[in-house]
Amino acid sequence: MFKLLTTDGRARRGEYTTAHGTVQTPVFMNVGTAAAIKGGLSATDLENIGCQVELSNTYHLHLRPGHEVVRSLGGLHKFMRWDRPILTDSGGFQVFSLSTLRKITEEGVNFASHIDGHRIFMGPEESMQIQSALGSDIAMAFDECVANPSPREYVERSYQRTTRWLVRCRDELERLNRLPNAVTPTQVLWGINQGGIFPDLRVAHMKEIARLELPGYAIGGLAVGESTETMYEIIDAVEPHMPPDRPRYLMGVGTPGNIIEAVWRGVDFFDCVLPARNARHGHLYTKNGRINLNNKKYETDSTPVDPECGCPVCQKYSKGYLRHLLKADEVLGLRLCVAHNLWFYNDLMAQIRLAIEEGRYDSFRETWSERLDRRI
Repeated sequence: MFKLLTTDGRARRGEYTTAHGTVQTPVFMNVGTAAAIKGGLSATDLENIGCQVELSNTYHLHLRPGHEVVRSLGGLHKFMRWDRPILTDSGGFQVFSLSTLRKITEEGVNFASHIDGHRIFMGPEESMQIQSALGSDIAMAFDECVANPSPREYVERSYQRTTRWLVRCRDELERLNRLPNAVTPTQVLWGINQGGIFPDLRVAHMKEIARLELPGYAIGGLAVGESTETMYEIIDAVEPHMPPDRPRYLMGVGTPGNIIEAVWRGVDFFDCVLPARNARHGHLYTKNGRINLNNKKYETDSTPVDPECGCPVCQKYSKGYLRHLLKADEVLGLRLCVAHNLWFYNDLMAQIRLAIEEGRYDSFRETWSERLDRRI
């Protein structure tokens, strides 16, 4: 399913084929947590801004509308009218983000719903059952994402439990795919590397899960408290031990500069809520860095967010108008700003792919890595 087309140093240009289409990599997956992009973008909008893969959240969709509701309506693809690839995370990140509302055991995790407080149990089997009902193309393994830093002894026990959970995920998804009512019987499981900020634990865990020969592998548990330099050090430690013929996914990362640096280190897939979240607060990306539309200097600015941007928003609207919409709490302002930022990210990935193809990724990285992360 993964074809490596060319490399430039460690940077990789590839294709990943699913039942719902072929993904050109490196790729940024646009995050639609509850089967929708926050900010009012539809599936048609995602197509228009160049999105290749949509990502939805197992935990949130389990709570509402409920995974069986989504199954009854044909799975996520029919539910949200998106006919391209979908990846679902496993609910494992909520083990980290809802740390005050959960208890971890060998069997799984007991949560208190962040919505109404009712008790939820999710383990490897339950996560796979929910993701199977959602019908995504790629299901992520149920894991524990530990906070950074955490005590070494705890991190070691945690990653070993995550390995045991991964085997249970594999066995359960194989069973579910054989059922006659499977929404996406070709659904595949990707494993997740954990180990906190300890390079030797990360490497040990990666070697363990690589032996399972899964269709893809992710590096999880980063961008959760450690420095950027530490994140890059962990990627550098883990990447040599990731199967070269399988896609590599860096979960929850990150800024444009983070993505450029991680591609240089051999990563293929990315996701992050950052571009949409920043957009909803008026922070928009440009070729010269990030601007803040809330600044008064943009009140009478008749120019587009980025004169060099090819997105529909920059072709039609001014900074002054977008700022007015945000200040007036008009939903249109959120929609247009999110559309611009997601277009920027998807276009960035297209430029990254071209630079790798043309053998000039080092110079691309040198030009853009720090520049795109500047605040204007």
